Amino acid sequence: MAAPCDTLDGGFESSKLGTKQYWDGAYERELKSFQETGDEGEVWFGYDSIERVADWIEKSDLTQKENSILDLGCGNGTLLIELRKRGFVNLVGVDYCEAAIQLARSVTEAEDITIEYEVADVLDDLPDTSSASLRSRYDIVVDKGTFDAISLSPDNAQGKREKYTVNVGHLLKDTGLFIITSCNWTKEELLKLFDTAFTLVDAIPTPVFKFGGKTGNSVTSLVFKKRL
Repeated sequence: MAAPCDTLDGGFESSKLGTKQYWDGAYERELKSFQETGDEGEVWFGYDSIERVADWIEKSDLTQKENSILDLGCGNGTLLIELRKRGFVNLVGVDYCEAAIQLARSVTEAEDITIEYEVADVLDDLPDTSSASLRSRYDIVVDKGTFDAISLSPDNAQGKREKYTVNVGHLLKDTGLFIITSCNWTKEELLKLFDTAFTLVDAIPTPVFKFGGKTGNSVTSLVFKKRL
């Protein structure tokens, strides 16, 4: 699950991009395309965004190759595949779209590598979920666009954002890191949204643009740790 940028002044409007129906359809089309042509599908925020997150994880003094890593809303699995190629082996991807998981498994198999995937929803009731992946705890939890999509939900988006925050806390070990990439929320907004549960560790540099005399970032990537 991931979302293109729908930033609106004063908050977000509900959108089909915040519905499971939309993403089911999108990944069913991408799965069919992969089966027919080998096209791996959309890479949300582009490969550069994946490389920036993978570079940070690979080079940080806070991480190790044996760290357990969970990708929330893994889509076609591109980020996990990149991490696997860099030597990380304890990798898990979840997505609430069955077609996305089928696509991720197919792309990963074509790369001749092994990654664990499961159909699961980060908004499940934790820790009582039936999902084995979401009952575990991880050294690193990564999100690239899933929180954005949740924020566009037409059904109680604020409540879902709050539950998301609590659930990410459940999924992290006490020393774990939460890495989020967003195009809908600025650094300052994300700091405010996650302030009760997390503290900032680092901001991953992202491209800067200038427009109308103002400077900003089209994508924000932040690294948090749990408040204990």
